[in-house]
Amino acid sequence: MLLRTVQRNVPLAVRAMFSTGAERTVICEEVGKSAGLITLSRPKALNAINLDMVRQVYGAMKGWQDNKSLIVIKGTGEKSFCAGGDVRAVVENGPIESSRNFFREEYRLNALISACKPDYVAIVDGITMGGGVGLSVHGKYRVATERTMFAMPETAIGLFPDVGGGHFLPRLQGKLGLYLGLTGFRLKGKDVTKAGIATHYVESKDLEALEKELFATSNSSEVNNVLSKFNVKDNAEFVLAKNIKQINECFSATTIEQIIANLEKDGSDWAHSTLNTLNKMSPTSMKITKKQLDLGLNCDLRSCLKMEFRMAVHSVIGSDFKEGVRAMLIDRDQSPKWNPAKLSDVTDKQVDRFFGPLPDGDELVFEDEMKANL
Repeated sequence: MLLRTVQRNVPLAVRAMFSTGAERTVICEEVGKSAGLITLSRPKALNAINLDMVRQVYGAMKGWQDNKSLIVIKGTGEKSFCAGGDVRAVVENGPIESSRNFFREEYRLNALISACKPDYVAIVDGITMGGGVGLSVHGKYRVATERTMFAMPETAIGLFPDVGGGHFLPRLQGKLGLYLGLTGFRLKGKDVTKAGIATHYVESKDLEALEKELFATSNSSEVNNVLSKFNVKDNAEFVLAKNIKQINECFSATTIEQIIANLEKDGSDWAHSTLNTLNKMSPTSMKITKKQLDLGLNCDLRSCLKMEFRMAVHSVIGSDFKEGVRAMLIDRDQSPKWNPAKLSDVTDKQVDRFFGPLPDGDELVFEDEMKANL
């Protein structure tokens, strides 16, 4: 992927770099000498990220690692930061190799964000799901607004909460991460911060001023001070506060079947609602998600991403993934035919397959590991 530098009258920007393609889906701008701004620009698709976009973001970030002190990433429009990975394209592109390349390069980008040398600020204004979570949650700072809507809804399409979900979800309070990963529950606005996913909350009307002051900073201390200045705090109760005790008790079970039994025993309106949600999800996806988060609790991010790469490729080779995307995103009949259709029919052997070596041995390797092996 190539980026070319052009002069452009963009507020706060001295130079801008664009994709060479006709559709400028990512705009990468140098702001002064010390900052870079990445704008996801695919508003009709709610800024859903595809392989070309992954490559553009990765290329810009690699180029800025040693000569910038700040990188800001945001989305075009008021509706979405990034609604996720373009999984419909992954399914419809045909060859497994295309899907493999998408997951491989997306996960490498997630790891790069985690290890980013400049201060990394993701402004998660609007819908932030799946791949959009991967573009934000591993960075140093995540700024939510009243328009932010966070969710990891992958079990509804026969997948699992990837992009490092195995790392950050089990590290949320109690069993909140497992609950979010299995149910796809949507957190909004200030609750994204209260859950520990966003680091700051800023009103959307103040984002322009926030950006202006961020781009005037010269070091990490100043970046932190600016974010603290704009951060809005309140004493309102977390949306799930009244259910946290139930979440921890019901989702502490060692198996999905036991979680279901706990919810049935609980018997509350919340439990019935949660059961109704889980009954719509892929049984296989729920079981592999439970194992993913159990293992991820004791793994670093890169190890989780390597595990998730195996899981993703196995999902493309054969699982509920294609059927889930068909039912929810292509035909939109909302009636996926899961196979197996019942939790009791999903065996340990079937679950373990997703975590096993890939048939051709082509595992996820990070760039520094490739250089070390030369």
